[in-house]
Formats: sequence, structure tokens, C-alpha cells
Amino acid sequence: MVETSTGETARLEPFRTELTGYCYRMLGSGFEAEDAAQETLVRAWRSFDRYDERRGSLRTWLYRIATNICLDMLRSAQRRALAMDLGPAAEGAEIGAPVTERSWIQPVPDGAVLPSYGDPAELAVRRETVRLAFVAALQHLPPRQRAVLILRDVLCWRAEEVARLLETTVASVTSAVQRARATLRAVGRAAGEPLRPDDPGQRDLLLRYCDAFERHDVATLVALLHEDATMSMPPFRWWLRGRDRIRLALEDPAASCAGARLVPVAANGSPAFWQLRPGPDGGYLPFGLVLLDVVDGLVVGLTTYLDVERLLVLFGEPAKVQVRAVGR
Repeated sequence: MVETSTGETARLEPFRTELTGYCYRMLGSGFEAEDAAQETLVRAWRSFDRYDERRGSLRTWLYRIATNICLDMLRSAQRRALAMDLGPAAEGAEIGAPVTERSWIQPVPDGAVLPSYGDPAELAVRRETVRLAFVAALQHLPPRQRAVLILRDVLCWRAEEVARLLETTVASVTSAVQRARATLRAVGRAAGEPLRPDDPGQRDLLLRYCDAFERHDVATLVALLHEDATMSMPPFRWWLRGRDRIRLALEDPAASCAGARLVPVAANGSPAFWQLRPGPDGGYLPFGLVLLDVVDGLVVGLTTYLDVERLLVLFGEPAKVQVRAVGR
């Protein structure tokens, strides 16, 4: 934020987290979302003397700036996706070459996009709307339609408010959100559960998963997977579907996770862990960021992001390996 001795920064800064969350849902990248939110606040600070509260609240004004920034960023951008959107499931262990970072839905720290306090039910909804599958589904929508759906269905703005922000009609907003909802239904993303630290069943599943993973007990680990579970490792297009194929991948000596540890991390409102592997000095080094999709007591999706150097910039260093609690 630009330095200032006035009170503008104090009025603008409290909006940073919610603006970053909005931009993340629009853009699908934690890095780009933070840049867009920062640019929103800088532009607002520079033009604060032109803000007229009679024309709308400060929040509406900031969202108008953020929306315009996101729409500009999306004009020539390719659609970000998950591996399952980029091609059929692999038949074997040949992983291929990585593809550009611009291809992927990127993870985001919870602290950057979710409030740290509030009504538990509302926080649960917020967690659901930053999960990878939901953000990937949003990318199937045209940018303005995406903005309408997020504002209406995620942030619960009234149609009249959205119409004023986008300088359009209520009828246009209503039509856009109906088309957007139909598209999301057609995309048909699996509805994984957000992280629920106080849910005994989910907590038990994650503890059993971590224990089996760290003991390299493939049989137990695979038993915790849904029969149609998926596994992917961005930035590679390679992905697997089905418990049996995942088992073969986990048993492959060339890809062994023996000796690895899992440390909880707050990412995408989902069960998530840093995977750490033994380093040359006896310590542990980050290997990947693992996000799990969990449904009805089983793991239905495993996504391991391998671009560790960039992710460390966004998330910071993992906690020590001695940390074993699953809840945040």
C-alpha cells in the first residue's frame, strides 16, 4: 500500500482479504489475486478524493475497481483449469513434460482470502467457494458472467447492487446469473467438503490418511480412497482416475513417498498439507502442496502442486514436522 499520513489507508485496508477472495474466484490464481487486490487498493487510494459516498458505499466502489481490474486481466488470458479439464486420464506412470503455470488453477492461502472470524455457517460457505473444484468450475464462465455469479451467489449481493456495479440492468443480471448457474450444473464438479476442524468424522479420516501416508502403508491409504478417486500433480497434465491406478502409482519404487511427512497448511478452505521429504542434512524439505477433496468419509481427489519455490513465496515456510494436529 502506498504510504500516506491520512486516514484513507485505514479505511481501505480492512477490505483487502475480501477483495483478494473475490479476485481469486475471478482469476483462479493466488498470485494474480493478491496483485489485483493490491492494485485495487492503490487505485482507490490515489482517487479517494473523487469517491462520492452518495453514489454508493465504499465497498461497492472498491468492488467496481476490482471487477474492472479482473476483467482487464482476463481479456487475453487462457482459461485456468485442473488436470481433468486438459485431457483424459493417464493409462500408466509416464508423467510427461510440465506445462505453463498459466494453465492451472493455483492454490491460495486461507488467510489471504477468508476472514479469520465471523459466523461459523458463513465461514463454511466461504470455504466452499474457494475450493479448487469450485474455482475451476467458475473459469468455464465468461468473465462478466463470472463476476455476476460471484457477486450474487457467493457474496449475496442484491441484483440491483450488481446491476449498478456493472452499469447494466437488473434483467441483464438476472439472465446472466441464470445462464451461469446452468453452466455450473453442466460442468458437474464433485462437491468436496470444506475443511471442518470440529467434525470428528473428517478429523478422524485425515488423521488416518496422514498416519498411513507417513508409514507408507499403501494398502491402508488406498482403502481411504473412493473407487473413482483422482490424483493429479500440477504442473503436469498427467492424472489418474480410480483406486487401482492410484495404488499402482503409489507402489512404484521410482515414485516412492517413503520417509515423507505431512504438515497441515491452510489452503483453499480444504484439507491441505505440505508434503515434506528427507533432506541431505537430516531435516525435511518441501516437496509439494497437497490438497484433498473429501466426501462422506473418503478421499475423492488428491492434487499435489509441485512448484514449491513459487508456493513458498505465497504460503511461507511449512511448520515443523513435529506438528501433527489436523485442525487449524
